[in-house]
Amino acid sequence: MFQLFKAFIRKPKQLLEETDIMKKFLIVGLGNIGSEYEETRHNIGFKVLDFLSEQENFVFESAKLGAIASFKHKGRSILCLKPSTYMNLSGKAVKYWMEKEKISLENILIVTDDINLDFGTIRLKTKGSDGGHNGLKDIQNTLQTSQYNRFRFGVGSQFGKGKQVDYVLGKWNTDEAKQLSERLSKSADLIRSFVFSGINNTMNQFNGT
Repeated sequence: MFQLFKAFIRKPKQLLEETDIMKKFLIVGLGNIGSEYEETRHNIGFKVLDFLSEQENFVFESAKLGAIASFKHKGRSILCLKPSTYMNLSGKAVKYWMEKEKISLENILIVTDDINLDFGTIRLKTKGSDGGHNGLKDIQNTLQTSQYNRFRFGVGSQFGKGKQVDYVLGKWNTDEAKQLSERLSKSADLIRSFVFSGINNTMNQFNGT
């Protein structure tokens, strides 16, 4: 009976087989679940990871607090996460998978939209404020730190007073849609660079491009 009880309380097996903590990475794309949000600006985090999955040939599967997938790149093991908690509770999913897979804070990258950057502009940072972004705000509150890597993808700010929510939850316009594929390719390259070359080299190579 005791052995049976232990089996029920045993911690879930880790997905990443890598034992070297410095070679394990967590890439989190922020967004909202549901078909109505798929092509919206606020879901660029999901879209970047979906593009990466096509290039690296991995498939997302439903799991606790999100859709997850893993792949390897030049000897590094990467776990990709699309939280299913909705944007405002993103921190819960980040913390769960970070702790479950024993991934260090410095090896985490959050992919998010940013209205303070022109469309398609890339900005990688190691710390900073949440900038009014509810997903980043919850991650900061949950992890109790603002010192985590974030990849901000510019979506622009072409909206009038009081129209911010409608704008970020709106779909890409025609010009943006035409440029999106190239920007997603650049984003996937950034993620691979972050994993293999490190945050500083990646910032020097990609910021502002």
